[in-house]
Amino acid sequence: MPHFRISEAARLLGVSDDTVRRWVDAGTLPVQADASNRKVIDGASLAEFAREHASAPPDPSVVQRSARNRMVGLVTSVITDTVMAQVEMQCGPHRVVSLMSSEAVRDLGLEPGALAVAVIKSTNVVVETPGGHL
Repeated sequence: MPHFRISEAARLLGVSDDTVRRWVDAGTLPVQADASNRKVIDGASLAEFAREHASAPPDPSVVQRSARNRMVGLVTSVITDTVMAQVEMQCGPHRVVSLMSSEAVRDLGLEPGALAVAVIKSTNVVVETPGGHL
């Protein structure tokens, strides 16, 4: 089972080390001591905590979809030519880039600063791990 030091957990959760320490002190996030007697958080507990405490901006659309991967964000860049466009969004800490028709960009009114929702539905998602462990 992987374990993460407080600073690693903070980086993964997008908060400060002090915030993680407060959660640990409050008993919200369980810790244990590693072989060097440093506080570490087990990976499964950290993943569960991250899922339970994830907060995304509310989805402004009122339609229901089968796609579960919906990321609300701001359009940061739009590059268009006569046929195709590249739209970049910042969704929390995630950068999302989409290729679409220039017509779709115009119809949706996409421009830097526009609020949008990236809806991702794919049967092909690549998952990688650091360190090349097989």
